[in-house]
Amino acid sequence: MKDRLRKFLVRMLPKGDTLEQTVKSGAWMGAMNVLSRGLQILLVIILANLLDPADFGLMGIALLVLSGLRKFSKLGLNAAVIQNKEKNVDEYMNTMWVLQLVRGAVIAVVLLAVAPLIGSVFSEPRATDVVRVVAITPLFSALRNPAIVYFKKNLNFHKEFAYRMSGSVSRFVVSLGWALVSPTVWALIAGLVASRFAKFVFSYYAHDYRPWPSFELDRAKELIDYGKWITSNTILYFLYTEGDDVVVGWLLTSTALGFYQTAYRMSNAPATEISQVISSVTFPAFSTLQDDIAAMREAYYRTLQMTAFLTFPAAFGIAAIAPTFVETFMGEQWLPMVTAMQILTAYGLMRAVGKTMGPVWKAVGRPDYLTKLALLRVGLIALLIIPVTNRFGIEGTALLITGIYIFPILPIDTYIIVKTIQGSYKRFVKQLFYPLVCSGGMFVAVVWLDQQLPLEAGVLEFATLVTTGAIVYMALVALFATRFEWAIEENLRSMFSSLS
Repeated sequence: MKDRLRKFLVRMLPKGDTLEQTVKSGAWMGAMNVLSRGLQILLVIILANLLDPADFGLMGIALLVLSGLRKFSKLGLNAAVIQNKEKNVDEYMNTMWVLQLVRGAVIAVVLLAVAPLIGSVFSEPRATDVVRVVAITPLFSALRNPAIVYFKKNLNFHKEFAYRMSGSVSRFVVSLGWALVSPTVWALIAGLVASRFAKFVFSYYAHDYRPWPSFELDRAKELIDYGKWITSNTILYFLYTEGDDVVVGWLLTSTALGFYQTAYRMSNAPATEISQVISSVTFPAFSTLQDDIAAMREAYYRTLQMTAFLTFPAAFGIAAIAPTFVETFMGEQWLPMVTAMQILTAYGLMRAVGKTMGPVWKAVGRPDYLTKLALLRVGLIALLIIPVTNRFGIEGTALLITGIYIFPILPIDTYIIVKTIQGSYKRFVKQLFYPLVCSGGMFVAVVWLDQQLPLEAGVLEFATLVTTGAIVYMALVALFATRFEWAIEENLRSMFSSLS
């Protein structure tokens, strides 16, 4: 048994040609994200029964401030190193570390300084102390070993798996333990601090490089020159993905923010994690294909096909079972978030499709596409979000950001990606059509069954709906795969053969 386990682990370690290495790395990333997100969702479900929605909103305020400062100061250093064609980039490590330290210290100081102002802006005095404690976390992040960038650059995602899980497990254990003793917002804060500290410690265990505080101006200029578009895009990414949170917390209440952020987290979990796996794995892989447009085109279409195959049923399924899930596992006090949660599943689906494009643009040296498209989204959202949120609450906010992504952003995204890979619109749409039809059929079946079941909301009803949805989706997939030229079975067979 021991020898079999060893052989399995050897097979799973990324090595060999780019395709095999990419698939195996994707398996590690998939396992990491499933476990990490699973722990996060389980923690939210448990704490939702121990804490008030307002506690989640209070934590959300602190995270908004932290996230804003991190994104407005992001230098794009890791992306610049990953995109570099050289395998060994040790000469950049010390400069990266110094830049990390300066950035982390500045964020921590700013958080301490603005903490009273944050409490005033959001009309939530308790937020002041929470933000002050959260100021510890950017220091731990800054002190991390910069050589962790090699995990992604070299597709060594078994190490990335262990690094990320160290934080996820620490957060789960500390938050849950604290909440059982003292069910307050501090359980959430303690878990966040523990997560950052665990990843800081593990970064030095996972890689033997040891940084030293030395700085080379030329190296810094080279990294920042590439990263400037990443920085701009990250700022805009914060505005269009978390700007809605800011508006909800400011215009409404911390309780409404707790509902909205939790609805977003639950509805976007599968699509976010799947797209995160794809983005993390395909950017390094596409970077190795940047001079071979034909190979990149084929790789992109296969990536898009698998993304749709996995994310579409997840999004449709969450929309169908949201009322049963919330009432069963979180309690009636969380039911006000159900409609927003269902709307945001469509947003998560669109984001997953969009996430397949960014790695291509970064790999070919055009990260500016991401920035320019993000600027358009921010402008459209800024024009409408305040009146819509005032008038329709969190449901209106959810509908607005979803609608803007569907039109005009996605059509523009599609136009640019097809031109970039010199592909065709017909083939692009084909990769989305079959999963859309199969997922739509599954959605109708689950909703119909939910209306027919004599059961009250409970674990049995939830399990019945999930099982039915999975069976219906796979049956429809089998039907379309045999009757039409979908080629999903070829993609799946290739993936599993690479794993085995």
